[in-house]
Amino acid sequence: MAVLSTTRTNSGISTYSGPWDKSAVIHLLRRVHFGVTKENIDYFVNLTQAEAINEVLDIDYSIPSPPINNYNDNNPDPNVNPGESWVNDYNGQLNNIRRRSFKSWWVGQIVNHDLTIREKMVLFWHNHFSTQSAVYGWANFGYQNNQLLRSNCLKNFKSLVKDVTLDPAMLVFLNGERNSKTAPDENYSRELQELFTLGKGPESQYTETDVIAGAKVLTGWRINRTTGDVYFQSTRHDTSDKKFSAYYNNYTVTGQSGQAGINELDDMLNMIFAQNEVANHIVRKLYRWFVYYKIDENTESNVIIPLANIFRNSGYEIKPVLEALFNSEHFFDTANRGALIKSPTEFLLGLTRTFGIPIPESSDYVDQYAFWNRLQSSTALMQQELADPPSVSGWPAYYQIPQFHELWINSDTISNRNKVSDTLAVNGYRIGTTRLKIDPLHFTKKFNTASDPNLLINDFLEIMHTLDVDQNQREYMKSILLSGQLNDDYWTEAWNAYIGDPDNTTKANIISSRLSALFKYLMNLSEFQLS
Repeated sequence: MAVLSTTRTNSGISTYSGPWDKSAVIHLLRRVHFGVTKENIDYFVNLTQAEAINEVLDIDYSIPSPPINNYNDNNPDPNVNPGESWVNDYNGQLNNIRRRSFKSWWVGQIVNHDLTIREKMVLFWHNHFSTQSAVYGWANFGYQNNQLLRSNCLKNFKSLVKDVTLDPAMLVFLNGERNSKTAPDENYSRELQELFTLGKGPESQYTETDVIAGAKVLTGWRINRTTGDVYFQSTRHDTSDKKFSAYYNNYTVTGQSGQAGINELDDMLNMIFAQNEVANHIVRKLYRWFVYYKIDENTESNVIIPLANIFRNSGYEIKPVLEALFNSEHFFDTANRGALIKSPTEFLLGLTRTFGIPIPESSDYVDQYAFWNRLQSSTALMQQELADPPSVSGWPAYYQIPQFHELWINSDTISNRNKVSDTLAVNGYRIGTTRLKIDPLHFTKKFNTASDPNLLINDFLEIMHTLDVDQNQREYMKSILLSGQLNDDYWTEAWNAYIGDPDNTTKANIISSRLSALFKYLMNLSEFQLS
């Protein structure tokens, strides 16, 4: 791997006033999108910095078309026709195949994402409020959970915490539906405080007493397995007063009977959100996701604390925090560019978007879902399976001290990354009658520098790499395009010959094979693993 910068910065959240150039645009897009496309770069370079960030944060909260029955050829569905959605049908016999359908659909949402940050935020919240489909079982619950995160990804965090608390996937995953006055279950109460709101920092000093009291507050919630609806069963609710520790100023949640018992959740959340550490914890997680894994004293005082103040003062609205972060001098500081290792999802789905790998249209939904499933399976091999993070804490790369994102790369995962990118560059994956593969000619024709090997390599590096490469590497890259010849015209003439006669298979193959070899080389370099 390339050596990452260990020199940190004193910069804070003052508005960035440096050059709003292509480099700055690409840095922004690398962090808020999955992969950088030439089309997106061309669009954003024509905006001002403020306009670009507004565009990124201007989310359309309309609900995309849901996952469908793509599996009928091998697993006949008695209730849902082929090509129609299964999300409102609670047939437990098809959960395994439907969970695969859901995961494939989610990959499709990422690959086809719009200009906004939405898909990055959906994955952020999925990592934060982790659930495992292998545990909650019902594919419908997975979809409901995804839509909850999708519909609230830049809205109010406090409201989102309440909604997640009563989400079917979470109620099953952390035993909330089993939590009753006769057998209070502490799982969700513990994670609500330890992971979802307060964190484990030195200022998070809740106690076991608080975990037990919180569990009693949360008793009584149930799920209707034929509709997916969550309801409150008052006869299972603990109506006693719940007394919390000095950390919460000895607060008492007054026990309530009947349906009024549902109000105790709001009382407890008000108590938790009165603690300053909630804002600090969430801002730190956002920082590690979008900027850098290490938070030193300067970053804590210059970035985390000011952003946490914005978070609290806004009533825990998420968007103002990210607006301040993405406009800040700290975000655009050169120390923070190319400083993160791509997650498997960023790596694979990002390169799929960057190269515009063609995927079947919705009219060919069986092959379309098969393509998405192939991508999903590959990210799982690289240790990031959507809808099934390894634990309630999410993926270790976002919390495991001191390695953090370095955990994405080991002898096994880097080999899998290289195998996948090599295959996509050279042979592709056969799906039905089509092939999942980079089209080198289609991609290269996007660049008006294509006939000049030096300028073309510059453009490729700009879009594919975060760090510069030395001249020796550039010369080697050019030698791939020149097939070992010394004269640049060897490439220029071959390219122009192809452009002049694009239907000539021989001329197309000459160019295509050289480009495929170059893309394979570029994606095997350590710089391609960075964001």
